[in-house]
Parts: sequence; structure tokens; C-alpha cells
Amino acid sequence: MKAWQVTRYGEPEDALELADVPRPAPGPGQLLVRVLAAAANFPDVLLCRGTYQVRPPLPFGLGVELCGEVVETGPDVTEFKAGDRVIGGALLPLGAFAEFTLMAAAHTVSAPPTLDDAEAAPFLITYQTGWFGLHRRAHLASGETLLVHAAAGGVGSGAIQLGKAAGARVIGVVGGPAKAEVARDLGADVVIDRNNEDIVQLVKEVTGGRGVDVVYDPVGGEAFQKSTKCIAFEGRIVVVGFASGVIPSAALNHVLVKNYSILGLHWNLYERQDPAAVRACHAELTRLAAAGQIKTLVTERLPLSAVPDGLRRLGAGATIGRIVFQP
Repeated sequence: MKAWQVTRYGEPEDALELADVPRPAPGPGQLLVRVLAAAANFPDVLLCRGTYQVRPPLPFGLGVELCGEVVETGPDVTEFKAGDRVIGGALLPLGAFAEFTLMAAAHTVSAPPTLDDAEAAPFLITYQTGWFGLHRRAHLASGETLLVHAAAGGVGSGAIQLGKAAGARVIGVVGGPAKAEVARDLGADVVIDRNNEDIVQLVKEVTGGRGVDVVYDPVGGEAFQKSTKCIAFEGRIVVVGFASGVIPSAALNHVLVKNYSILGLHWNLYERQDPAAVRACHAELTRLAAAGQIKTLVTERLPLSAVPDGLRRLGAGATIGRIVFQP
């Protein structure tokens, strides 16, 4: 079968090679699936560069998230059978950017029936990250104001929809007019183009000087610093990631004086520490998808051959929504 492998560290177009590898067999607790669609995620870019927190031995496969059809189950798997359509993470070192891959049955769930394969592939990370960040960590309430950085991006686009579904007023921060249009279409009440507008000033204007109750920040760097300047009394800043490449430092005296909270979110920890919460969240998200309140923003459906270029553009911040590869 065909599978993309990282053969050396570097940018995706330099690090990746399309290889012929043996089709794997599922072991205990595993599923062999035919990949129907695999989503591009920023960790894929970091894995290519060798800067992710996990560094598998070279060479290794890439692609952390997919929608697949179960082909074969491991000897002790009872919750899935051949033909089931499932979503979840691919087991490294094989990865999802391949024709077939392995998944851990314990961390796999059924694909929402209202979404097609490409829409289902990024569903888990997009919306689980958003739901745990906004509800489990920040306890976003109806009537509050939510600020979403990178609002036209993968997790940001999901956070807008989840914020609206929760009854919040949503301010989306984007870079450029094309992304601003996407954020408006997703339901953002206010959109700020960080390229030519002052985030702090506009937030204060539209909130009457009060600031925002919750910030959803997958960017870090300057975005985080600006958030601290427009966070409301008892506000919560949810740190999701550092797509800017800059990990900011928090001035704790400022946190104390303004009485706000900084909350970290590493969603994978919930898979290990509280898998029941992950499955309960998936049931709620599936309900929201069936009700039409959330739908993955898939802007590009590409062939498997396009993986290096797609990841290159994702790493450069030149994409909107989610990119999906379909073997």
C-alpha cells in the first residue's frame, strides 16, 4: 500500500516521501481501517520539522486524524465490526496519510451519520478541542462574549460554531478579507482583521469597555498578549496551541490585578485521564451536528499525492478551514 513517511526532519515538501509499505495487521485492541479521508493538522507540520513533543524514530508515517472504514478487528475488539465507518486518531508510526492504517479501538468512535467522509475526518479534534476548551475549562455561558483567534482556521472555525450554539456573542479575529468573510459566514457577530485593525481597541468598543469573558487562543505569541489587554473581570483565556510559533510568557502580576484566569487545554490528556468524558462529549457533538448547529468547514478535498503541498501551506498559515486528503 502507499503511505507518506517522514524520512528526515524539515519542511513537509523536503521531509516526506511516498513509500510502498506492507499493509499492517491489527493487534489486540486495534482496528485495521481503509482510509476514507485524512485531515491535515498543525501537529503534522511539527512532526515533519521534528519539533513536536513526540518524535518517533525515522522513518515514520504521518497523519493524526481520519475517517475510515473498518476492514478487520483485533482479536479482543467487540465494539466495532468490518464495514463500520469510524473516526479517530491513527496509530503512529503508520499514520493516516496512507491507504490503510491502524486505530486504537478504545480511542475510536462512530462517524456522525450526517457528515460525509471529508467532513467527518477532522470532526474529533476540531470539536472535541473546542468543546472541552469552551465548556469543560472555561465554562462558557449563554450571553457571554467569546473572542476566537484564527477564527477561520481549523479549530477556530469550530469554536465559532460551538460558541454560537452555546448562546454566546462571538468575536472572530482573522488575517485578511477572505478569512473575514468566512468567519462571518460561520456566524461570528463581530469580525476583526488583525492585519489592519486594532484588536484591543475594537474589542473595547464593541463590549462597551468591559472586554471579553472568554478567549479561545490556538495562536499564542502576540495574540495572547493582546488578549490580556481586553479580557473582562473574571475572564478566562484558554490556551489551545501556539500556531504562531511563539510561546508567550504570562505576567502573573497582571493576572492578579485584573482578576482573570489562564487555562491550558491539552485534549489528548482527556483520552488518557477521562475517556468517558470524551465519549459523552462525542454524543453531544453528534447531536449538535444532527441539529445542523455545527458542520466541519472543509475547504479543500485533495488527493493523497497533495499531502506535502497541503501541509506546507498549512504551516505557512495560508489555509482556511480544514484540508482533507482522500486516497
